[in-house]
Amino acid sequence: MMDVRSPLATIGLCAALLMASGCSPKEEQKQVTLEEKTAKFEQSLDTIQDPKLRDAIADLGGSLLLLERARVKLANKPIEAEYGEDTLALLKHYPTPQALVDTYINGLFVLRKASHSDYLTDLQPVFPFNFNTPDQFPFPHGLEWQSVTLSNNKVIPFQPEWSETDPGIQLSPSSSNLTNPDDLTVTYPFIEGIETDNKSQPQPVSLKGAVEVIAPGKVLTFDLSKKDVGHTRTEGNITLNLLLLEKNYAEIELTNSEPLAPEVGDESPNPLLVQARDSSGQFLTRSGSINENAAQIAFYEKQLAEMQKQTAWSDAFEKHLTDEQKAFEHKQSSHYAKVYFNGLIDTLQVDVLDFSKATLTRKDLDLPVMRFDKNSLQKTVQALPMPVTVYDDSAASWLKDAAMTEEQLKKSVTISQSTEDASAAKIVFDHPFTFNDDLVGADRNSGESPITFFTADEKGERGEPIELPTEAFELNAGSGTLTYDLTLFPENPAFVVGSIPLFLATIEKATIDVGKLPKGLSLKDNALIVDQKEFPADSWRFYAKDASGHYLKEILGVSHRAEEYGTALFDVFYFYGQPTTLESYQRTDLSTVQYGFEVKLDKPEGK
Repeated sequence: MMDVRSPLATIGLCAALLMASGCSPKEEQKQVTLEEKTAKFEQSLDTIQDPKLRDAIADLGGSLLLLERARVKLANKPIEAEYGEDTLALLKHYPTPQALVDTYINGLFVLRKASHSDYLTDLQPVFPFNFNTPDQFPFPHGLEWQSVTLSNNKVIPFQPEWSETDPGIQLSPSSSNLTNPDDLTVTYPFIEGIETDNKSQPQPVSLKGAVEVIAPGKVLTFDLSKKDVGHTRTEGNITLNLLLLEKNYAEIELTNSEPLAPEVGDESPNPLLVQARDSSGQFLTRSGSINENAAQIAFYEKQLAEMQKQTAWSDAFEKHLTDEQKAFEHKQSSHYAKVYFNGLIDTLQVDVLDFSKATLTRKDLDLPVMRFDKNSLQKTVQALPMPVTVYDDSAASWLKDAAMTEEQLKKSVTISQSTEDASAAKIVFDHPFTFNDDLVGADRNSGESPITFFTADEKGERGEPIELPTEAFELNAGSGTLTYDLTLFPENPAFVVGSIPLFLATIEKATIDVGKLPKGLSLKDNALIVDQKEFPADSWRFYAKDASGHYLKEILGVSHRAEEYGTALFDVFYFYGQPTTLESYQRTDLSTVQYGFEVKLDKPEGK
């Protein structure tokens, strides 16, 4: 299997991300102990002469320390509700796990991205499912690239990193790309004294590689709550035990009485996918998880102790450790998970991936490189054939804000302050970006917004108004920011009172059968073409459903123009699937909602 991380490496990454935030006072004592432990461990590394042995001990020992830090972080993180989507909804749309795998593989295509350099061309593999860490594609999978074929028929092999000494054209992973880690870059050689624009370089035509996925034989879903603690639930060869359910975390143990299928090979796939809802019924986001129980930690600590007794690394010792690890993992009859959530847990949804039967799918890829720029000067609609259907499970939740009320908008506002720069102190009135905001448009008339600053009286309450020159403060209604210059104030302000305009669109929804499309709308296979004279993008949005009644996921959109910076003539939206019904959303009115406020001002820093 290609590109699959070990459990400890993954938890190490989790811990590293958690450590980015600060420590609470409650953690400090444990943190000091950990710091001492870490310092002692690092000192012990300095005494090891053999570089291979030193690296191996550093990797395993470092992972164990990070795991310990993760435990402290997760246990002491404040419980604040944070909501997300049903990340496993996609499992419900496909009749079998294998059908999901086939969709994942057959829905992959490659986009050529707009180039910002004459010597670089970026390629983006586009998968039909978007997953945010840690909710990656739920089955063990790997992707490897082999070569790119250019327009001059030259084949450029893939190399894991760009080489400064290679004089030719190279294909390598894009540098420092965190949002799309699978992106690739074709790099052309720079020759001193010769200028070449990107269009005259040999262009990428097709990309070769291979993908493989292991699909479980079946996926079982268990709905659990507090009453299930300590009670085992059994379905066939699967037994699930909810060991503990606390405010923001759950401990679960899974036992599969059948061994892993031979197709799984040496992999140790995660069979437990856990989600939680609070009392509102909304899904909570995960803050992290610990997947190693006490026995596993003890085993890794024993291996570390074995390593620390060695004076040199050898192939025989490496094989001994690997065999020992495989034997231990295959002997494990249960899988443990302690999962933390951002919020108070009411119910759990546990999906169990049963790998006692499994299917290994491997497919060689030879994908054409396609180009769909966001803005196009082409007069014709380019086809984007898509053999798979993928649904957008977040659409219904997103679209509910079409009917947002003034009260809902006001309640969603949060206020933050910054006084770092006395000449540009700020108050920011923010609210989550919604579908309603998306249709507010650019033409906003904010009108007058009275703002008055006040001193504080002897009791610390609002005192007298402060007379100020007009340049002492500025309200940017578009960004919701009030900026004020304290150097122009005759005395320190303590309060500010006023109102800031918010904008609320009145949105009209309609359902359109694709067999009866009005003038200005047309459908060409999976592409919806929208005439911008009839349905300008500033005030219209379209969503598509197929015969199942589910919203189809949009692949991408292209705006066609007559000239580079000209007005759009028509927009094209491509979908994963065949639309049978459209939903149109039109902004019919725009109102200004005055949000009245009284804010007690933070004192300037250093005062």
